[in-house]
Amino acid sequence: MQAIGRTAKDAARKLASISTDVKNKALLAMADALDAHQGEILRANQHDMQASQEAGVTGYILDRLLLTPERLDQYANDMRSVATLPDPVGEGLVRRTMANGLTISKVRVPLGVVACIYEARPNVTADIASLCLKAGNATILRGGKEAFHSNSTIARLISRAATEAGAPKGAIQFIESTDRALVKELLGMVDYIDLVVPRGGGLIPFVMEHAKVPVLIGGVGVCHTYVDKAADVEMAVDIADNSKTRRPSICNALDTVIVHRDVANEYLPALAKRWAGEVEMRCDAAALDIVSGVDGLVAIEAQADDFGKEHLALVATVKVVDSLDEALDVVYQYSTGHSDCIVTEDYSAAQRFVNEVDTAVVYVNASTQFTDGAQFGLGAEIIDSTQKLHARGPVGLEEITTYKWIVLGTGQIRPK
Repeated sequence: MQAIGRTAKDAARKLASISTDVKNKALLAMADALDAHQGEILRANQHDMQASQEAGVTGYILDRLLLTPERLDQYANDMRSVATLPDPVGEGLVRRTMANGLTISKVRVPLGVVACIYEARPNVTADIASLCLKAGNATILRGGKEAFHSNSTIARLISRAATEAGAPKGAIQFIESTDRALVKELLGMVDYIDLVVPRGGGLIPFVMEHAKVPVLIGGVGVCHTYVDKAADVEMAVDIADNSKTRRPSICNALDTVIVHRDVANEYLPALAKRWAGEVEMRCDAAALDIVSGVDGLVAIEAQADDFGKEHLALVATVKVVDSLDEALDVVYQYSTGHSDCIVTEDYSAAQRFVNEVDTAVVYVNASTQFTDGAQFGLGAEIIDSTQKLHARGPVGLEEITTYKWIVLGTGQIRPK
């Protein structure tokens, strides 16, 4: 582990000064490697899928683990998108000349070495590596055991491609072991690591307890959609359905639908018919009374712990409220600060929701499934951060840089 850290530190020093052209060539080579070796990657993924299924893994973990040609195509396209983005390194943020003649500038620079610890998500290997490379950071990757062969194969291919294209050796490293003791050691490598990013709710408590290096937290999403009394009902059905069913295993998937009582009798039956045979609705008493009897619908009484729960499955909690104030109270109580939405045609209601909901991404009349770095024009994302320092929401290139002050003088000295 110490050797990995030293190699990453050396690579970061070189990455900080290589040209944008070299970084972009490396990213394009990495994308080409994913395209050229799809068969090898998919075979490794099938090995992981089979082992996970034999171990009893089910549900959202399998969906996150699964690789397909279409998903690999998307990963490669995201890398190419990162190559087209402006290079953040060297960007001038502030420049001023003081009364004493000093010229003071604030310039964006890489963080240095970014480590990522993650679970059954092979896409993270590609996303983190590409963004860190473009931002001039070296990367240390440690994936979970479920996706070990998938992650190892992707990391090996893109690391080799990046080096052959001119990136320094060791810019992308993967820890070829699932020994958890190595994670604890990684979290204590203060001489080498500048930021660690845990991806996966199960990892966060362990990382927070043992990290001696800065940590960027995110990913746990209890996401709400509030259907206001002034909502377009058809639009609200489409938004809730997409937020829940497009991909229920991701952190920006809808968990709780909140419905104003004035529109509940029209909206809830329409939503229930859409979800019949697909989504289980866990309803409060008012909602359950309205949707009972819809053919094919699985609707049960919600329990207390269904509110504030990240379902990560085709399950949604449903609550009827009497006012926008009550809806805001529900979001305030249960939101994890990830993504929350209001559907309304009332500008003042939308404005109150935007102003008062303290969450990383607030939506008006749009699916929460858009909380994604690529969808936000960031090329990809390191994480969806739910904390407030130093980054919030989808974390892209700018958020994995820092800055330094440059002071130019002509002999000035500070008076005693």
